Amino acid sequence: MNENFQKYRVETDSVGSKNVPVGAYYGVQSLRAAENFNITGKRMHSELIISLAQVKKGTAIANNEAGLMHKDVRCAIVQACDEIIAGKLHDQFIIDPIQGGAGTSGNMNANEVIANRANEILGGKLGVYDKVHPNDHVNMGQSTNDVFPTAGKMTALKLIPRTLDELRKLYDSLIAKSVEFDDVIKMGRTQMQDAVPIRLGQEFHAYSSVIKRNITRIEKASEGLKTVNMGASAIGTGINVDTEYFKNIVPAINKVINLDLRQAEDLVDGTQNLDVFVDVSSALKTCAVSLSKMSNDLRLMSSGPRTGFGEINLPAKQNGSSIMPGKINPVIPEVMSQVSFNIIGNDVTITMAAEAGQLELNAFEPVIFYNLYESIETLANGVNTLRENCIVGITANRKRCKYLVDNSVGIITAIVPHVGYKAAAKIADRAIATGESVRDLVLKENILTKSELNEILDTIAMTEPGIAAKHLMAI
Repeated sequence: MNENFQKYRVETDSVGSKNVPVGAYYGVQSLRAAENFNITGKRMHSELIISLAQVKKGTAIANNEAGLMHKDVRCAIVQACDEIIAGKLHDQFIIDPIQGGAGTSGNMNANEVIANRANEILGGKLGVYDKVHPNDHVNMGQSTNDVFPTAGKMTALKLIPRTLDELRKLYDSLIAKSVEFDDVIKMGRTQMQDAVPIRLGQEFHAYSSVIKRNITRIEKASEGLKTVNMGASAIGTGINVDTEYFKNIVPAINKVINLDLRQAEDLVDGTQNLDVFVDVSSALKTCAVSLSKMSNDLRLMSSGPRTGFGEINLPAKQNGSSIMPGKINPVIPEVMSQVSFNIIGNDVTITMAAEAGQLELNAFEPVIFYNLYESIETLANGVNTLRENCIVGITANRKRCKYLVDNSVGIITAIVPHVGYKAAAKIADRAIATGESVRDLVLKENILTKSELNEILDTIAMTEPGIAAKHLMAI
């Protein structure tokens, strides 16, 4: 009995007493939360843990500078935070990322771990809190309601640069492919039907353009994350917040990690409303939609390869079937689309969670952060594999592309300004009915001379503006 008792210490909160493992740096409130919220089987994102420690380090510095915290307490808290920032004690953050209480559990987990480590630094015992207290010292001048959203925004700001970097690399690769394929003429299609010729390079340039636009969209949305509500305390009114601390807290955090954070002009608004997360998620979703559309195109253009379009070749990455020998599937575009579907679903969750706020607080930040971080990171990973394992290795089937253009009825469109729509429509109908080429029918019926037709059906010319309608005047 005595040996078993030594494995635990007793801690008390407003709910009652609880046995906490004797060597744990977390405390009773963290333990209750871990038991209450066994939801995903995961723990808070490591970067969110670091962000919480960076906020707490900044608050200790600001409280000390305001004359509210003794130097030895500040130094102990700062040391404990620095250890967490360096990656230590992360196993002591035991809370599920999806948690009730608007992030109180995550905030108190940080408060308890930091307080216990600071006590230990000052020569105290774990769970005693006589030298550094989780609420009185580590949480001084704060509330979960300004700490947790601030740490959440900081985390997103730290994760997004890698995603943007991957998108910029993808943009560069698409530009390179647009140059490589600029002389490849293929059939353009609308509503999955033959339309008019287009250069394969033009299609890849269009992909690069939408990626560039998405980069700008994400960059712009991310700027909103830099506005934080530190100093707001519980509901934005700054209750229990010292004026000197209030003035210095955001600059203090910026000194800990320079993210160019700024204090919200309206702290009540900054505490109530989470629209910035919806804005960022929407930008990520829009990018995901663009990437999935591109992936759809790559699958179609590479389909077959003998009985489909077969216009491009995707790099062969793995066997495509357990039963069909030689089958190679477009697995990289497929996974990019699946990443996109998940991001779109995450956006719905984030939207509903932001909408569900009531009065002075939104209680649903934990699920917003969980889904937002997943969207940011999986988008980066998806783009990375799309570029490295697919885009850079794509090749064009030039002969196949030329064959499809030459035998398409769609090229009749280029003849319309020269013979009129009605005459061109008759040729198109005959070509479809007989299987003869448009070129052969035009020459057979002496509608145009061979030299005229060669000039009109110059495939490069057909992919650029410049066909003159003045020819219709002679009809």
